This record gives sequence, structure tokens and C-alpha cells, in this order.
Amino acid sequence: MDELQRIWKRHAYLMRISTAFMYGIIVSIAMNFFWTPGHIYSSGITGLAQLLATLCKGTALPISAALWLFVLNVPLFFLAWKQIGHRFTIFTFLAVIFSSIMIKVIQPLTLTHDPIICAIFGGAVNGFGTGLALKNGISTGGLDIMGLTVKKHTGKSIGTINMAFNAFIVVAAGFMFGWPYAFYSALGLVVNARVMDMVYTRQKKMQVMIVTARPNSVIESIQTRLRRGVTIVHGVEGAYKHDAQTILFTIISQYEQSELERAMHEADQHAFVSIAENVHIMGHFYEPEP
Repeated sequence: MDELQRIWKRHAYLMRISTAFMYGIIVSIAMNFFWTPGHIYSSGITGLAQLLATLCKGTALPISAALWLFVLNVPLFFLAWKQIGHRFTIFTFLAVIFSSIMIKVIQPLTLTHDPIICAIFGGAVNGFGTGLALKNGISTGGLDIMGLTVKKHTGKSIGTINMAFNAFIVVAAGFMFGWPYAFYSALGLVVNARVMDMVYTRQKKMQVMIVTARPNSVIESIQTRLRRGVTIVHGVEGAYKHDAQTILFTIISQYEQSELERAMHEADQHAFVSIAENVHIMGHFYEPEP
């Protein structure tokens, strides 16, 4: 068993490293193929790096967006190391360093200068990369680190800070390139957020109701595969055959839906399963450590 755990852990680490590398390539495509040619700014620290690179252009010290991206994240690495965890910080560092290198290495390819196309496709490409990274347990740095730190100590999110920061980036785009570009950048932020939500499904909660004649097998399978609590309602009767049934309730993330299907196939293929999406919960809900 210990050997299997070591193999699985090694596989998980390799998966995260390869995902960090893929994220670096994806964000460089968004930056060099769409955002830069279209004068579109991204969200968060990446957008701030673009803004500082624009301000430095033509000065005695023209620092690129790639270098700014790394420099701005350095103090956040120390914060993550102290407040969140060493493993989390290492994978975040890899994601940021791969991003900085790839933005510098992959040569810009101007497909179009149309700001609407650049905003939509740049946002979609980056949203896919960010969602993929988050789905595989990797932070892309920047405001993610601040958000997790604040949540750890206060239990609250920094949604307002995120919105204010991104509003500042949008206004900066207006000052730099003209006010239409502020709206184009805002469009890119919306597309980025929507695509990221489509790819990253861990934060979406789903309520599962299971009607089964084999409750013990189902509970064991769910708790083995998913580490989720289950509420049991005994003494339920089916209206068609009047046979004895049990209702089980649990909450999972959308990311775990495929594991739930495997658990049900393994425990009771004849069970009736109903899933309600986008539920809001209060109380404890287990989240894997970052």
C-alpha cells in the first residue's frame, strides 16, 4: 500500500509540473498572440505586469512584461511559503517561472490587431489555461495567493479587492490606449472569467440524492472514493413496488462527479440518483489542501 501511495504521489507531482508547463505556454499565447497586438490588458498581476511594461517602454530601463510578472510575484512567494504551504509555493513558483520564460521565448505572432477579437480570444485562451491549472491543484500566483491567505485567516474571500484591482487595470487601459480599449479589456476579463469557470469545476457544489436498496455498499464506496459525509433517511418506501428503500444525501463538487458515477456503478447500478447543481452550502465542506 505504501508503495502504491508513493507511485500515486509521484504521478500527481509529475502531473502538476506538466500542467504548470502547459499553463506557461497557454498564457504566453494569450499574451503574445492576442493581448499585446490588440492593446488588451489581462486581470490581476499579469495585467499589472503589462501596465508596468507599457510605462517602461521607451525609458532607460525597458523591463518586459515577462520580467515584471516574475518580479511582482516574488514577495507573494514568501507570503505563500509562510502562510499557505511549501508544496503549494513550489508549484506556484513553477507556474510563474514557466509563464515568464514562455512569454519571453515564444515569439509574438500577430494574427490580428482587431481589439474585439484579441479581447475575446485572449480571454478565452487564458481562461482555459488558468482553469486547467486550478483544476489540477496549481495556483497561477498573484491575487490567488492573497485570496487564499485572507481566506485562511478570516474565512472571507477578497472578491471586492479583485474587482477593484481589475477595475484599475481597465481604467489604465483607457488612459494608455483610449477609452474604447478599456471596454475591450473589460470584455476580455468577462470572457476569461466565464471560460475559467467552465474548466475549473472544483468550486461548483452539487447536491446528490440517492435512492438505494444497498445503502451500506453505497456509503462505503462514496466515502472511500470521495471523502464526503452522507446523511441517511431510513424507512423509505417505493410507490411502484412498495419495496423498502433508503435515501442518501451528500454534497460533492462538480469535479468529483465522475468519481461519484464510478462509486455508484461499483456499489449499486440500480440506484436512482438525482443531482442538483449550483447549490449554496453553510457549514463545513471538506476542501483538499492546496
